[in-house]
Amino acid sequence: MNNASPCVLDGRTLTVEALEHVAGGLRRVTLHEVARTRMARSRAVVDQAVQAGVPVYGVNTGFGKLSEIAIPLHELADLQRNLVRSHAAGIGVPLPDREIRAMMLLRANVLATGYAGARAELVDLLIEMLNRGVVPLVPEQGSVGASGDLAPLAHLALVLIGEGRARSASSAPETDGASALRAVGLEPITLQAKEGLALINGTQAHTAIAALAAAELDRLWRAAHVIGAMSLDALLGTPDAFDARIQDARGQEGQRTSAALLRQLLDGSAIRESHRSDDPRVQDAYALRCMPQVHGPVLDALQFALGLIGRELNAATDNPLVLETGELLSGGNFHGQAVGMAADVLAIACANLAVISERRTDRLVHPDFNQGLPAFLAGRPGLESGLMMAQVTAAAVTSDLKRLASPASVDSIPTDGNKEDVVPMAMGAALKLRQSVYGLRHVLAVELLCASDALDLRRPLESSPAVERAHALVRDHVSRRTADRPPAPDLAVLAQALADGVFDPEFATTLGATPDSGGTHDQS
Repeated sequence: MNNASPCVLDGRTLTVEALEHVAGGLRRVTLHEVARTRMARSRAVVDQAVQAGVPVYGVNTGFGKLSEIAIPLHELADLQRNLVRSHAAGIGVPLPDREIRAMMLLRANVLATGYAGARAELVDLLIEMLNRGVVPLVPEQGSVGASGDLAPLAHLALVLIGEGRARSASSAPETDGASALRAVGLEPITLQAKEGLALINGTQAHTAIAALAAAELDRLWRAAHVIGAMSLDALLGTPDAFDARIQDARGQEGQRTSAALLRQLLDGSAIRESHRSDDPRVQDAYALRCMPQVHGPVLDALQFALGLIGRELNAATDNPLVLETGELLSGGNFHGQAVGMAADVLAIACANLAVISERRTDRLVHPDFNQGLPAFLAGRPGLESGLMMAQVTAAAVTSDLKRLASPASVDSIPTDGNKEDVVPMAMGAALKLRQSVYGLRHVLAVELLCASDALDLRRPLESSPAVERAHALVRDHVSRRTADRPPAPDLAVLAQALADGVFDPEFATTLGATPDSGGTHDQS
């Protein structure tokens, strides 16, 4: 943990940025006193319902298809423990630690809304697990995102009651839940009425995965403009197609923003001036000319999806919901269609960014299209193959991304004895998005590697200040090729830098571009 201000959970104001910080271990977590008071009031409603003996789903009844079976008062604690145990049916490799930590934070925040009727002690334990580095092992597969992410959240909940498997530090060996807690001075908790249900009913597993993936995609969208600008200049392209008047004539906001960013990035390029006159070409290929028309809709999709995901971070997704009026209302807020659909839209966006990036890469290495650069950017074509296979890798990954763009959230297989007869497959959509973002990261890394080498081959001419700064950042990470060498290590380094936001231009200001004067639209 660093010295950043803590993330204060109140069930109302959690952001994707704060989620990323906590997931990465960069901020501690605390519970707001207002949320603690709110939870105490809603817990009193549950306790009153238990004492009154009125049948309430999940409090003193069975679950799902078994909800018509009444459970006696003396077995209510057993009911909650059995619920957690029986629903921990996940399979596959464990989720990455970042995603598990994000899921823990989201579950704590949902409880902090007060709608779950759980004690603040549950949130306190989740928070201290985050602060002290306890990471439950949660398998990837087993959720359809219908009555929430029941299986993943149950594996998380097992550790709170001293069962399941966990680590007490990222490098610590796997152990049982009780041992992992006690290794950092924590004790398991005994669940009371409704609290098992409150821990596993909700969308927090697929929302955690989707939120982290969407946050990275936002960075990659910005970096794609830096890389695309570098490619355009290296290919002696023209930024004329990015004129603000062209974008205004269409009126698509994402396109306007994309074109303005490209204008900023390319402003002041000496390479552009070198071929402004007597160039026989009338216009560039689509991969260069239509960047705003492809990158722009991705921004629109990001804003749509981040809106859905951002609202879900603070959503009450339990069932039944506990109201301060004393009512317990059964509904379906656990259904994951919203985030599942958002994840599918973003997977499509990833595929489109990859398709146009790979086409720019092909033009950089193709001797018929790269405006006089060496074939495959090799020092001695024939003796050397240069970056021939890097483009093949980009093509292979792009093909995979097209397959991953097929939506998961339109699928449905009834579960729970047909009680859950329409399910969104939101976890599958989120996992697919994570894979799509990973693939896009590497497709962009291929283009970045090729474009930076191409710029070197245009020397002594220089690109714009912004593009040259980006080129220098590449060389900070990867040295210039002077002969054939394996591209894989270079691609891995650049892909990680892209994921970390090194090439996120913040609308060009950090890369040295001058303020844009070609349009009137706010770029915030």
